[in-house]
Amino acid sequence: MTGKKIIAVFGATGAQGGSVARAILKDKNFAVRAVTRDVTRANALALQELGAELAKGDLNEEASVEAVLKGAYGAFVVTSFWDHLSKEKEVQQGKLVADAARRLGLQHVVYSGLENVQRLSGGRLAVPHFDGKGEVEEYFWAIGVPMTSVRVAAYFENFVTMWKPVKAPDGDYYTLALPMGDIPMDGISVADVGAAVSSVFNSPGEFLGKAVGLSAEALTVQQYAEVLSKGLGKEVRDAKISPEAYEKLGFPEAKEIADMCRFYHTRPERDVKLTHRLNPKVKSFSQFISENQGALKGM
Repeated sequence: MTGKKIIAVFGATGAQGGSVARAILKDKNFAVRAVTRDVTRANALALQELGAELAKGDLNEEASVEAVLKGAYGAFVVTSFWDHLSKEKEVQQGKLVADAARRLGLQHVVYSGLENVQRLSGGRLAVPHFDGKGEVEEYFWAIGVPMTSVRVAAYFENFVTMWKPVKAPDGDYYTLALPMGDIPMDGISVADVGAAVSSVFNSPGEFLGKAVGLSAEALTVQQYAEVLSKGLGKEVRDAKISPEAYEKLGFPEAKEIADMCRFYHTRPERDVKLTHRLNPKVKSFSQFISENQGALKGM
């Protein structure tokens, strides 16, 4: 490693962690310790080629976390609720990193957080993949770790995976089903998160102790549908589904996504202007779709 300060990047072979690791390496202001459970993976070796130090680490093991944080100036921490579907496990992982960061005196942790919706709504809404991250945010700050929480808007990538438009049974068009009504929903490509996080690390004086909401732009479901229509050359319409109807769609996360959209109706703070300052190359939804048309082939 060089004489640069080290940032340990957890989840470095995943989408968000990988974006952060590559952006920090590109900036060249810090050295990157890429933390992953499997250092032999192609994604890990690609980061090593770019100059990262590879470190085997497991968010479930205290000794492992301590080892990868030793000697580091800072860390980027992302926990994945979707790996195990357990809010409790995600909270446990986050607190384990927070405790180690405090013991070792890390100077800047950037945590991929979100709001504690259950607490903010007085128990009316439950969004486990938000709520656990919200608890971890609160814990980091409560124990005095110098931390910035980066709250990322809905991924544009969702529109080519789980929110992909569906062929309408009664005509030659597609529907986009998200229970947002006419309320704009913030979005960003996960690939653009890294450069914004790198900028946060470069400006600790501005961002320590704060929550930063990242968003490329906020569009209504109708506007997302119009962009998809233009990009695909096929008509995509807003399904105009209510949260109540969405809950009854029958897939395991239907209630959680409905409650997430109910929370999005309150317009939680996502700062488009700040995001563009942190990453001047952040892509619009239109740019994202034009670059990812292959993912929508076969519709």
